Amino acid sequence: METPNMSLIGPSSPVHVWIFLLQIISRVDSCLIPGYIQATVPETLPVGHAIAKIDHCDTNKFQFTTSDPNFTLQPDGTVVTAVITMVPANGRTFTVIFQDPRGQKRVMEIYLGQNPRKVIKDGLLKRSKRRWSPLPFNIIENDVPPFPKNLELVGSDSSTSRPVYYTISGPGVTEGVFSVNKDTGMLIVNRAVNRENSQQFVFLFRVFDTETDEEADEPLTFTVNVVDVNDNLPKFTGPLWFTVLEQCKAGTVVGRVIATDLDQPGTDHSKIRYSFLSGNHLFFIDPETGVITSNTDRLDREVKDTYLVTVQVKDMNGATNGLSNTATATIVLGDINDNPPTFSNSSYDVTVKENQKGNLILRIPVGDKDMVNTSNWISDFVITEGNEKGDFRIVRDPKTNDGLIYQTKALDYEKARTLKLEVMARNQAELNGTLDRWHSVSVYITVEDEDEGPEFTAPTVFFTVKENAPNNSLIGTYVAVDPETRSSVGISYYKVSDPASWINADKSTGELKIANTVDRESRFVTNGTYAVTVRAVDSSLKSATGTVIIFVEDVNDHVPEIPFKQLLLCETDRGEMGAVLVLAADKDQYPYAAPFSFSLGAEHDGKWAVEPLNDTAALLVQMQEFPPGIYPVSMMVVDLQGFGKTRTVTVQICRCRNGACPARQNSATLGVWAALVMLLALASLLLPCIIFAFVCATANETMKVEDIGDSGGVLLKSNTEAPGNAVNLNLIYVPVSGLDRSVMGSVADVRLGGVRNSTVGGALQQSGGFLQNDFSSQYLRRQCGHDTLDQAVVNLNMSPAWCTWLTNEHILQEKLAYLETVEERGYTDDIIHHYGFEGAGSSAGSVSCCCDQGNQGNQDDLDFLKTLGPKFKTLAEVCKK
Repeated sequence: METPNMSLIGPSSPVHVWIFLLQIISRVDSCLIPGYIQATVPETLPVGHAIAKIDHCDTNKFQFTTSDPNFTLQPDGTVVTAVITMVPANGRTFTVIFQDPRGQKRVMEIYLGQNPRKVIKDGLLKRSKRRWSPLPFNIIENDVPPFPKNLELVGSDSSTSRPVYYTISGPGVTEGVFSVNKDTGMLIVNRAVNRENSQQFVFLFRVFDTETDEEADEPLTFTVNVVDVNDNLPKFTGPLWFTVLEQCKAGTVVGRVIATDLDQPGTDHSKIRYSFLSGNHLFFIDPETGVITSNTDRLDREVKDTYLVTVQVKDMNGATNGLSNTATATIVLGDINDNPPTFSNSSYDVTVKENQKGNLILRIPVGDKDMVNTSNWISDFVITEGNEKGDFRIVRDPKTNDGLIYQTKALDYEKARTLKLEVMARNQAELNGTLDRWHSVSVYITVEDEDEGPEFTAPTVFFTVKENAPNNSLIGTYVAVDPETRSSVGISYYKVSDPASWINADKSTGELKIANTVDRESRFVTNGTYAVTVRAVDSSLKSATGTVIIFVEDVNDHVPEIPFKQLLLCETDRGEMGAVLVLAADKDQYPYAAPFSFSLGAEHDGKWAVEPLNDTAALLVQMQEFPPGIYPVSMMVVDLQGFGKTRTVTVQICRCRNGACPARQNSATLGVWAALVMLLALASLLLPCIIFAFVCATANETMKVEDIGDSGGVLLKSNTEAPGNAVNLNLIYVPVSGLDRSVMGSVADVRLGGVRNSTVGGALQQSGGFLQNDFSSQYLRRQCGHDTLDQAVVNLNMSPAWCTWLTNEHILQEKLAYLETVEERGYTDDIIHHYGFEGAGSSAGSVSCCCDQGNQGNQDDLDFLKTLGPKFKTLAEVCKK
C-alpha cells in the first residue's frame, strides 16, 4: 500500500526513506498534515538532512514548533535536521505542532529508525518492501452504534506468499473492546470507548503460517489513540462559601470559585469560563480565574449579612455550544465595629439611703447592632464624672450586656444630698467605618436622710501633759456633734478605757481633767504615750467612740541611784591599791539623766578617790591600805541638771576565794575526804610547777619561744603615753546579776576617753563588759551556791591558774566520789589513755626541748623563761610562792 500525498526526498547521502501515512486528521486550507511519519535513516544525521516533506502546504500561514530542537521545518514544508544528530538503535521520536490563524492546532509525530542496509550510489532513497500495514491511527471516543465496526486492516507482506492468520493481545482485548479478524487482519472495535477511562490502547499484532503455525513475520506493536470529544460538563470542586468584611473597598477579593473538566486538557473541551447569573451588581467574578471581588464599598452587615449568587461555568471557552453547569455561592459579610452602644433613655434617676453600701442601685440597658457576643458588641462601662471619691462602681452583666451600678461607700446626707454621674458605654473593640462616637448618659442620685448617732469631731485627738501635774488640771475637751444638726446638745460622755485611772471625762461638756498623778515611768505608758477611750451617747442612745492620745512630758522627778551599794575589794600580798566599780542609774530620760557626775561626800577623809569612767560609771579607788573589813564610803551622784543626793556604799575588803569573801568556818574539824580532796588539789597544781622548774633549771641553751600575742591571760600589752594611777586590776570587781538593762548596757559600752590609766581601759575592753569568765556558770553555782553566785562579783583579771585550780578540784571531787562507790580495783580505769593525732602540732613546740637542754648540762641559762608569755609568768609566780 502506498502513502498518498507524500514525496520522499533524499539528499546526496545514500539513504532509503520509507514514509507511511496512517491517518489524515483534517484538511487545513490546501495543506494535508499526516498524523504519523516513520522514516529509516542512518545512525548519524548531518546538518540539513531531509526527513520528509509536506506537499501542497503554505507553511507561511502556520505557526509550528518541534518537540526536539535538533529538527526544524523549512518554508517549503521539508523537515530537516538543524544540528548533527545521532539516532539510537531503538529509534527516535519527535513531534511537530502546527497552529493555523484561527488557533486550531494539529500534531504530527515522526519516528526515525536506523537502516541496516547499504545505500545506492545515486543517493536517492530506494523503497523497501513493507512488512506490515497500516501504522498507528486515532478513533473517536463515544462513537455511535451500530457495533462492531471495522477500524483498520493490518496486513503483513507475508500474506502474499502463503496463507496466514492474525492474533492480537493487549489492553481492551481481554475486556472485549477490540478484536481482530484472524483471516484478514482487520482491527474491529466492539463498543464505544471513553477517553476519560483510557486515552490510548497499545496492541501486539502477530501473524502465523496457517499450515505450520509458525510466525510468518515479526510481531508488530500497534497504537490506537482515542480522540477526545466534549462529553463532560464542568464541575465545581472548590468551596462555595465566602466571607468578606462589611464596608470593604470595591475590588476586595471575596474568594475564588474552582471548577474542572474531565475532557482533554489544553483543548477547548476543558477550557472553562466563569460568569454570574445573579448578584453581579454587588460582586464581580473573573471569567478566566473565577476570583470573586466586591463591586461596591457600601456592603452593610446590619442591613443584610448574607448574599446568594448564582455562578455558571461553561467549557469551550464560553462558546455557545459549550457545556455548562451552575451553582449557588454564599457570601457572608463579616462584622466591623461600626455601631457604638446606645442608651434607651437620655437620663436616669435613682434614690439611695445614706449610711448604706454594697447595693445595686441601677441597671442601665444598652443596644448594639453589631454581632452579638463579639468584641464589637460587648460593652465596657465607665463612670467619667461624679465618682471622684470612689463611692460607686459599674460592671457589665455578662448575660444581658447591661450596665450595673453598685454603691461601694456609705453616703452622708449631711454632706451631699444629690449626686450626678456621667456613664459612658464603649465596646471592647474600637469604632471602625463610622463617624459616630461613644455615647454617655446622666444618672441623678438622691440621698435619703436617716437618723444617725453622734460623731466625734475627730476619731483621734492628741494632748500633751506633764507628769506629776496636779489633780483636776484640764487636759482638753473632746466633744461629739449630731451629724444632722451639727450640735452637741444632749450628748453625754463616758470613759471606756483608762488603764491607770488618770483621767476624768465630764459627762456634759466632754472636758478631760487629771484625776490621779500621771507618772511617765509607769508601766501603762508606752513610748511616752498614754491612751484613753471615750464614748459619746445621744438622747436616742446611739453612740460613737473616740480615742485620746496623751503625750506625757518627762520632768526631773528621779535622782540617780546606785543599784549595787555592797562592793567587794580583794586584797593582795603585795600591798597594792585596789579599785571597785560604781554604777549609777536614773529612771528619767535625757536631759534629766546621764551623763552623771560622781564625787565623794563632803566629809571624806582622803582614803578614797573617784575616777570617772563613762556616763554611768566611775571607779572608787583605794588610796590607803586597809585591813580586812567593811568600810562605808559617802558618794554624791548628780544628773545632767545637777539634781542628786549623797549615797553611802560599803566596800568589803578581804582575801577573796572564787570571787567572794570566804565564809566563816563553823567547825575547825575537817572530814577525811575533805582533807584528801584539798591535798590532791594542791598536788595537781604544784606538780606541773615542779616539773617545769626542774626542766628549766637543767636547760643548757637559751630557748626562744615565739610570742603569739594575747593568750587570754591578764597581763596585757600597754601603749600608755602618760603615767596613770597605780590601780591593781586584780582588785576591780563588778556585780554579775540583778543589773538593770540600762546599767548592763552602760557597763558593756565602756568609753575610755576619760580614763587616765590605759591599763584599766585595756582590762575593761579585754573583759568584754566585765561579765566573762573561763568556767561554766553551772559549776560555779554548784561550788558557791545559787544565792552566793547571784550576789557574787567576778574578777576582771581572772587568772588561768585560778581557773585550772577550780577545774582540777572539780575533777578530783568526782574521782574521789567514784572511788568511794566501787570495789578495790575500780581505780584501774584511771590510767593514761592514748589519743590519735589530729593535725599539726602546737606552734609553741614541745616542752621536751627543756628536757633536752637539761641533758646538755647547762643549768644556769634561764633567759628563755622571759619569753614564755603571760600564762607561764603567772604559773611561775604561783610555783614560786
